[in-house]
Amino acid sequence: MRTMSTATHPIAEPAASSTEPVVVFSHVSIGFDGKPVLKDISFELRHGETRILLGPAGVGKSVLLKLTNGLLMPDAGCITVFGKDLCHMKERDLFALRGEIGTVFQEGALFDSMNVRDNVAFRLIEEHLPDEEIDRRVEEALRFVELEHTMKKLPSELSGGMRRRVAIARAIVTEPKLLLYDSPTGGLDPITSTTIIELVIKQRDASQTSSLVVTHRLQDAFMMATHRYDSDCKCIKALPKGETDPNTSFLVLHEGQLVFDGTTEELVRSDDPFLRDYLR
Repeated sequence: MRTMSTATHPIAEPAASSTEPVVVFSHVSIGFDGKPVLKDISFELRHGETRILLGPAGVGKSVLLKLTNGLLMPDAGCITVFGKDLCHMKERDLFALRGEIGTVFQEGALFDSMNVRDNVAFRLIEEHLPDEEIDRRVEEALRFVELEHTMKKLPSELSGGMRRRVAIARAIVTEPKLLLYDSPTGGLDPITSTTIIELVIKQRDASQTSSLVVTHRLQDAFMMATHRYDSDCKCIKALPKGETDPNTSFLVLHEGQLVFDGTTEELVRSDDPFLRDYLR
């Protein structure tokens, strides 16, 4: 299991190198209305790594993602993303930073009045990219989630699973350096949930994008840890029995604290009473 860092992190240089972590939380705490939500959280996310964030409902998993993209600021501690200290950034710089982060919200959060094409293209249009480039990227992103035929449809014409797939296309269309998934299978049936997790695995292995994934479904978490995308057959395959993806690991929150930070093997073998009960 990883050792929690006790060192403080100085303000980094503007450009992050490929050797430093993509995300660093150092002794981060936050509360609302005098009630602590996250307490003394420290962890790292490295290049090409996927970290799955588990924990009971209401322990602050979504709050942690909002801290990661600067939508919330901590009461204490330091957060660096791409080597930049979020707590000392101006709003315009945070806005630019978010342009390098793709986020998939639990409910998809699509614009109801826009068709699929414009939903996926929204940030590219805001960045004033040439129309040809926008069209190319949108088509590529929708093809990735196998929804290129839905460009002219409104969100209301799509199923819940299709809307979630459009949300993934919108998150990846900017070719982000970091992906945040906030319960991407929340509210979906088991079969549709599996389809969504297969897309998350495909994105992880095809692009090696660093990712933080919040999920309440243990079966989704362990599917990510034990399956890989095979580019030859263009399909998801289970790893040989006993093997797990080396770049996928776990964080577990309980009562606002990080109670586990480590590999799949360490998680399932833990004798911690809370973890054993939670994983049952």
